[in-house]
Amino acid sequence: MKIAVIGAGAMGSLYGGYLSKVSDEVYLVDVWQQHVDSINAEGLSIQEKDKNIVVNPRAVSSAESVGYVDLAIVFVKSIITGSALEKNAALLGPDTIVLSLQNGYGNIEQIAEYVKIDNIIAGTTAHGATMLAPAHIKHAGIGETHIGWVQNKNDDRIDGIAEILQKAGFETVVSDNVMELIWSKLIINVGINALTAILKVQNGGLLKQQETRILMRMAILEAVNVAKSAGIDFNGEEMVNKVMDVAFATEENKSSMLQDILNNRKTEIDTINGAIVKEGQKYSVDTTVNLVLTNLVKALEKSV
Repeated sequence: MKIAVIGAGAMGSLYGGYLSKVSDEVYLVDVWQQHVDSINAEGLSIQEKDKNIVVNPRAVSSAESVGYVDLAIVFVKSIITGSALEKNAALLGPDTIVLSLQNGYGNIEQIAEYVKIDNIIAGTTAHGATMLAPAHIKHAGIGETHIGWVQNKNDDRIDGIAEILQKAGFETVVSDNVMELIWSKLIINVGINALTAILKVQNGGLLKQQETRILMRMAILEAVNVAKSAGIDFNGEEMVNKVMDVAFATEENKSSMLQDILNNRKTEIDTINGAIVKEGQKYSVDTTVNLVLTNLVKALEKSV
C-alpha cells in the first residue's frame, strides 16, 4: 500500500514512521525542510520509554514527487486542513482514501471539498507524541485508534487499512458511528489541550491538582451537553473518567496545543474549545468555562 502522511509533525511522524516498517512506500509530506532533510539523511528517531528506534520513511516537501497514493493520512492542524489538501492535491487520485486523525471539529467538511465523501474515513487516536528536534520525536502515550467511514458504510477497504495500522503497532478498531468518534475525540481535547497550554504542564500534570481536575470536569460536561444537543448522547461522568484516563495514559506527553504555545505558533483553539462555544451558541447551551479557556489561550497566542 502506498501511503502519504500529510503533516509530519510529532503525530504524523509517529504514524508514518511505524507504518514505514510494514509498507515499502510511506511518504512524510511536510513544509519543514530541515525536518524533511534530516529524516532522509539520518532516518526518523522515535524515543520510546525503554529504547530509541530509527525508521526510514521517505520525506518530501512536494507532493508532485510522490504522485497518487492509496491512502493519505491527514495530520495537519485543523485550521489549515483545506489549504493542505489543495497544496497536496497531487496525492489524491480518484480512488485515494483520505483518513483524518486530526484534532478539532470541521475537518471532514474541509476534506470533502477535495475528495469524494465515499473515500473519506474519520478517526481518532489516543497516542501521544512530542517533537524533540528535526527527525526526532518522543512517543509519549499509547492508546487505541478508532476509524470509520464518513458515509460509505459497506466498503471493506477500511478493513485493509485497519490491518496495516494494526501491523504497524497501532491497536485499531473499526467503528460504524463516525460522528460519535469525532465528538469523543473533541471532548478529550477539550478536557486536556487548553489547560495544558495555559498552565504549561504535560498531560499528567492536570491530574495532580484538585483545581485542575475540577476545571477539566466542568469543560468536559459543557461539551457533553453540547454534543447531546447535536444528537450525540454521551454519559457525562463516563466521559469525564475517559478523559482522565487518557491524561493518565499520556502523562508524559505535551499536548499539541502546549507545543504550539511553547513554540510561538497559532493553536487549534477555535476548532476545539472554541468549537464547543460556537456549537453551544447554536443550541443555546451554556459554555462559560470553554469560553474562558478559549480566550485565555488566544491571549497567550497574542502575548508571544
